[in-house]
Amino acid sequence: MTLETGTLSPDGVRSMFDRIAPVYDAMNRVMTAGLDMRWRRLAAEVVAPGDRVLDACCGTGDLAVAASRRGGTVTGLDFSERMLERARRKAPDLEWVQGDVLALPFRDASFDAATVGFGVRNVADLDAGLRELRRVLRPGGRLAILEITRPRGVLAPFYRLWFDAIVPALGKVLPGGAAYTYLPASVRRFPGPDELVERLEQSGFGAVSYRLLAGGIVALHVGDVE
Repeated sequence: MTLETGTLSPDGVRSMFDRIAPVYDAMNRVMTAGLDMRWRRLAAEVVAPGDRVLDACCGTGDLAVAASRRGGTVTGLDFSERMLERARRKAPDLEWVQGDVLALPFRDASFDAATVGFGVRNVADLDAGLRELRRVLRPGGRLAILEITRPRGVLAPFYRLWFDAIVPALGKVLPGGAAYTYLPASVRRFPGPDELVERLEQSGFGAVSYRLLAGGIVALHVGDVE
């Protein structure tokens, strides 16, 4: 399991995100020209006022904050305590929990909505993680997954230049920057949008659909618990 292949052990993922926590937000803004905040707001549209919301793989908390602004009562969960430290500073009024998506510390049907922003590709067993998200959602609950994907067509060469060359080069000058070698590799090995629809359906979600953002660089999948 290596950074170059885009596969890491759970401990490797945790330590990697602990290391890059100080530069995580800055790198997100640079890599997306600030569009990542808009994408998170779109993902948060699955939240209705009064919903109990789980933001899994919450990182530094931007998607959880967006869900809270929609009127949800939000719990953010992440593997990395260093990431959670920054999330707590942003929104001390939200609940932040260190935990594993593969063994969520919540009862069945605990939440009305769940979100995952740029995190599912880091889960060691994607299908088991999706089943756990399904388990903690009530009937009628909603899931949104925001993830980087591989564009086709005119943007593909620019995408490859950006993610395979420029992003790793930027990472070399930052603390923990080796993680930005892992990023493009992890995207390459992750299922494409259509396959992720199938995996979500196999995990018990219905009415699954997706939309491509930023010319196909990012996919937003949504699904319901039937």
